[in-house]
Amino acid sequence: MSYAPYPALRMRRTRAAAWSRAMHAEHRLSPADLIWPLFVTEGSGVEEPIGSLPGVSRWSVDGIVTQAKLARDLGIPCLALFPNTQPDRRSDDGTEALNPDNLMCRAIRAIKNAVPEVGVLTDVALDPYTAHGQDGLLDDSGYVLNDATVDVLIGQSLNQAEAGADIIAPSDMMDGRVGAIRDALESAGHANVQIMAYAAKYASAFYGPFRDAVGSSGLLKGNKKSYQMDPANGEEALREVGMDLAEGADSVMVKPGLPYLDIVARVKDAFGVPVFAYQVSGEYAMIEAAAAAGAGDRNALVLETLMSFKRAGCTGVLTYHAPLAAKLMTA
Repeated sequence: MSYAPYPALRMRRTRAAAWSRAMHAEHRLSPADLIWPLFVTEGSGVEEPIGSLPGVSRWSVDGIVTQAKLARDLGIPCLALFPNTQPDRRSDDGTEALNPDNLMCRAIRAIKNAVPEVGVLTDVALDPYTAHGQDGLLDDSGYVLNDATVDVLIGQSLNQAEAGADIIAPSDMMDGRVGAIRDALESAGHANVQIMAYAAKYASAFYGPFRDAVGSSGLLKGNKKSYQMDPANGEEALREVGMDLAEGADSVMVKPGLPYLDIVARVKDAFGVPVFAYQVSGEYAMIEAAAAAGAGDRNALVLETLMSFKRAGCTGVLTYHAPLAAKLMTA
């Protein structure tokens, strides 16, 4: 590329006035870019603040419906649900995931009955339901079994689709699960239920507050490095994405977000498909800590980080800051 030399070209000309900066902006944010993760817990009229996620709570099903109505009013198109399963409903085989009246299914039905125009994305993995905190079934050595786990994930996906889920989001990172779930959804008459695959989900240090929120942090035995991706790897992420797309994923996700913007950009460039990023709990907590310490303005930090996702190629972002961000975008 060649450009006119200075002063014929002054890069600051188009930045001099607010109207011109707006006109020349390459990317824009709107509430439609947001997916709001919410945590569901048992009871009625319950709000449980999460200590490691200041400003985020677990809600009973009635409270989740209230949050869904807020999302509608703010223009947030979709909610992502995660259950805080009670300890007495957890087991080594995670069978509560298959219960058609489990916490997740009750929340799905309540949202779709009250606010049908809001999309519901549901997490598919066994860690909210297992007594050991792993995302799948274990053999005698503690290794997570791939194919046996996929069989349960199929049932979990159908259970959620029957309850009214709009997007099934497998976060387990088992090989072959997207194709198996897609085949099962088609066979069961759920042709329009989307799959958003957690295609590049890394074994990250940024998940700690989330595990507190779903009650699995104290249960987890070992780590998840045998199925979640090594943070050192980028080419592997492209292979994972390619496999999930070939198996029938409608969109893919990169998780975490900010530390993996290079992966977002590479996936978008390589495949040209809808790419989402999850601004995970540790990222949220760092912004909140910075704002609380006076190290940065919360509103500016939230909008700047969200813009970085869009600039990298994201179609949308899962973020706990969704309601704040939506208000800022429409102010």
